[in-house]
Amino acid sequence: MKSESVVPAGSGSAPDLVELARIVAQQRAELDRLREQAATSCVVERAKGVVIATTGCSADAAGETLLQRAEAARRSLLEECWITLGEPSPVRPGSGPLPTGSGNGQDGTTPGLPGTDPPSAPSAPDDVADALSRLGRDLERTDTHQDLARCLLDHLDLAADAVMIYARRAGRGLELIGHAGIDERLATRWRQIPPFSGVAVLDAMDAGEPRWLEDYAEDSRRYLLIGEPPERWRSRAWLPLPAGDGSEVCVGVLRGRPGAFTERDRVHLRGAAQLCAGRLRMFASLPEPVPVTPSDAVRALFTALPVAALLLTPLRGPAGDPEDFRIDAATTQAADLLGGSGGDVTGRRLLEVRPGLTDAPVWQGCLDTLAGGGTYESEPFAHQEAVDGVVELSTYSVLARRLGGALVVTWVRHDSSDRREQRLAELQRLGDLGWTNWNLTTGEASWATQVFAILDRNPADGPVPLADLPGLAIPDDRASLHRAVDALVGEGRPFDVPFRIRGARGVRHLRLVAEVVADGHGRPVEVHGIIQDLTARRRAELALVESERAILTQHDVLRSERTLVARLQNALLPLPEREVRLAGLRVEVAYLPAQAGIHVGGDWFSAIELPDGDALFVIGDVAGHGVDAVATMAQLRFTAKGMVITGSSLTGALTRLNTLLLHSRDSHGTATMLLARYRPRDRRLLWAQAGHTPPLLVRDGEVTYLRRPPGMLLGATAAPRFEEAECLLEPGDRMLLYTDGLVERPPEIIDVGLDRLAGAVTARPGDTSLGTLLQTMVEDERRDDVCVLDIRVPPPR
Repeated sequence: MKSESVVPAGSGSAPDLVELARIVAQQRAELDRLREQAATSCVVERAKGVVIATTGCSADAAGETLLQRAEAARRSLLEECWITLGEPSPVRPGSGPLPTGSGNGQDGTTPGLPGTDPPSAPSAPDDVADALSRLGRDLERTDTHQDLARCLLDHLDLAADAVMIYARRAGRGLELIGHAGIDERLATRWRQIPPFSGVAVLDAMDAGEPRWLEDYAEDSRRYLLIGEPPERWRSRAWLPLPAGDGSEVCVGVLRGRPGAFTERDRVHLRGAAQLCAGRLRMFASLPEPVPVTPSDAVRALFTALPVAALLLTPLRGPAGDPEDFRIDAATTQAADLLGGSGGDVTGRRLLEVRPGLTDAPVWQGCLDTLAGGGTYESEPFAHQEAVDGVVELSTYSVLARRLGGALVVTWVRHDSSDRREQRLAELQRLGDLGWTNWNLTTGEASWATQVFAILDRNPADGPVPLADLPGLAIPDDRASLHRAVDALVGEGRPFDVPFRIRGARGVRHLRLVAEVVADGHGRPVEVHGIIQDLTARRRAELALVESERAILTQHDVLRSERTLVARLQNALLPLPEREVRLAGLRVEVAYLPAQAGIHVGGDWFSAIELPDGDALFVIGDVAGHGVDAVATMAQLRFTAKGMVITGSSLTGALTRLNTLLLHSRDSHGTATMLLARYRPRDRRLLWAQAGHTPPLLVRDGEVTYLRRPPGMLLGATAAPRFEEAECLLEPGDRMLLYTDGLVERPPEIIDVGLDRLAGAVTARPGDTSLGTLLQTMVEDERRDDVCVLDIRVPPPR
């Protein structure tokens, strides 16, 4: 051990100062070492906590696991801890070298995709490992995203010129949260990136893989490149990584020199990105920086301002987005506008004073101004305030300007002349018109702004002289406009003349109304007028005329079709003029065509006596209206009678008719039908139906609906099932077969109509005629045809 002589402290000799300087330097070095050891210990303990949470081991075992991993991967313990903290998924013991992606290739990327990692990932060379180790140590001293970007740029030895760090925010857009090597103007311009396609950083984050932009000509065609100008950086790399708050983060490295990133560069960048991911995860737990409050001088300045103004400082949430603003300074007028009570609002939150402000456009305007740095001006709005004890309505606009990291918000009050001008401008815009003025003595002219827009004329070219105004019209309208202008100037005759112009928006229909102002001698000295754009009205009028013509033409066509169909229907479906007797039954028939619209439907009936003395009753309804429906009706009517006459059963006839509808090109959709065969010898009625309404039976004053046997409507399926049912009729019975037009009244359900029919049949016991029943059941404006067969069994003599 060496012994050193100690000089008394009070001697004042030179060795005293040297010794003191040496001691101070030793203490500073020891203090730096202790600080670095404390920071390293914090990182190691947090990494051990991650291993414990994912594996369930003890704290000692977690520390041993981290040491084993670091040794196996040839990394320092601090590097391994950063990587463990930055892992997006649970860490497994024995993990290999630095991960390189999450794709399908051997290295976790997509093989063969331009701009992605190659399918091999060798371990880091010694010089890269040393650089990453130094980066890992210096990351302990970074407390913000800006610090992280500067630290990363300082430790990248691959000729990197700039570093940009983007985070994904709500709405899938990106925000620049850290940068180094670029100026504030460029950072402000590219601070927000909307979620558009064709942006490399978004492409990298969506794919979860690095994007290597090494061919500027190809990359500029494929992507929207960052930079002013973009060729400032000839090669770039974007590496996505998870962040501590759960949002996605991407680190970009920009180089001025062209060329590809070598394999060493890629290993270096991937390793640096993993270390940064661990540091990012710890940012969420760092204390928020102490907010800078405005000085008393600033507050005194705001107090003395004669306008309503606020100084607002944004209060950001964990994701970095502004959630509220703190009012750091306010004028008395602003306090009145905000709270209405005149109290001091300094130091309070803005949303505490105005809770509903987030729903107003001014809130988004303030956020945009804070993000982009521009000036926001709101639309004028009304505000009720007390002036000299009198409540009146005033008009204000809000202006927001950025001041550093804060906002200055002012209210601009519009006086009565401003309001009148604003209302006049709104009137001209809404009415698509504008005022004009020509001085006939000096030749000067003035137009409203809206006139330039109507005439598709650049305001920089100025107004057109009155004598040249007809030249703007199309050739067909120039003569009439010339005559009107000459009569106005020469005789003082006012005019209201329509004319047309041809511009960038095509031919437009305008209207010019003008009058003169005369001097004391009656000479015209000034012309006042308005020009109005009538294009929309004119087009609407022309469209209305065309629509009326089309409607009239279609109406005539449909009327002719109805006449044709009605004649065809009368020829195919003749109505008996009186009651018919068939097989001992009294049969009455009624057919009422629809009144709503001009179409004729496909309802039909048939009541004939068969060769063996039985009676056949058929009633049906074809879906639709018009010629096709009538043609299908005729086909079904005659075919059904022919089948039954030649010996087919009722169900057999329905089956064949269903096949006919399915396979006939001339058929019209679907149809319902009911077939009934009456045997007079035993008064037995056999019947079958295909989706038709049930027959109504009246016996001894009581009404019942016959239970329908199974039967699907015709044309609905290729394999229908039909069954027959029978009913023994008694003397005095009455049976109604009818189509749905008798009981349907949309939007009612059909059960309501069936109940109404049952009630109408028995409502007048002394008058049971079919005509009376139809008067009760059928509306004047019916939407569908009505067809009824009224079948009665004569009572005993």
